[in-house]
Amino acid sequence: MMLTPAMKRLVALALEEDLGRGDVTAAAVLDGDGGPARAVLLAKQPLVLFGLDVAAYVCAEVSAEIRVVRRIADGTLVAAGTVVGEVLGPAVPVLMAERTMLNFLQRLSGVATQARRFADAVAGTRARVVDTRKTTPGWRGLEKAAVVAGGCANHRADLGSGLLIKDNHIAACGGVRSAVERARLRAPHPLRIEVEVKSLAELDEALAAGAEIVLLDNMPLDVLAQAIPRAHAGGARVEVSGGVTLDTVGAIARLGPDLISAGAITHSAPAADISLDFT
Repeated sequence: MMLTPAMKRLVALALEEDLGRGDVTAAAVLDGDGGPARAVLLAKQPLVLFGLDVAAYVCAEVSAEIRVVRRIADGTLVAAGTVVGEVLGPAVPVLMAERTMLNFLQRLSGVATQARRFADAVAGTRARVVDTRKTTPGWRGLEKAAVVAGGCANHRADLGSGLLIKDNHIAACGGVRSAVERARLRAPHPLRIEVEVKSLAELDEALAAGAEIVLLDNMPLDVLAQAIPRAHAGGARVEVSGGVTLDTVGAIARLGPDLISAGAITHSAPAADISLDFT
């Protein structure tokens, strides 16, 4: 992947955080640059790998003498015990880069692995699972790239990339119909109007007002079973959201929505277990 300026700033902040006062341990136990070293990046659990490009960039920012050799392509599901890459270079700068490199690689592989679990859970249905804006501040571009690598898709990148009328917009406008009608008059013409609804009555109101996409929020399965075909019959695409988990996403998908958004792909993804071991 190509790192954006924002991603590069994030790496710079992470390195400043860890290396602002140098590495006193490496300086105390090694002479000079420590001499040539070879280390392997080892997957210690089954995981979907993502983030080697970021890891390589971290290393290059620490020292131009460090080289990361990729053994496995990003987006690949690997077994525990798989060597996914090698790190070659002087021992001291490799040690200086180790923690920051692993923080990025473990977090992003964790998100990609979580995304693969969600994608597998809806396999064979028409539904696509998408992420949300519930991302780690500053990490959104990287985490959303990891979501795609894991087999899910992206929802809005930011508040300017899609028009989604949510409950607080509706409360401020005085109702679903008012919010949708205002959006139809004022919104940029390339953007489809999506509105969040919490009941069948609000769904009917949104459809009557001309919503193009409806987000069915926190509805139980028996209500979703009524709402999804009703929305499709009204000409709208359907997104389901609200408390979606790995345990529930399959049952939701089998009801026939177009999209299922799950913040858990990013906000609840555990870091993958990857180590850097000198050989």
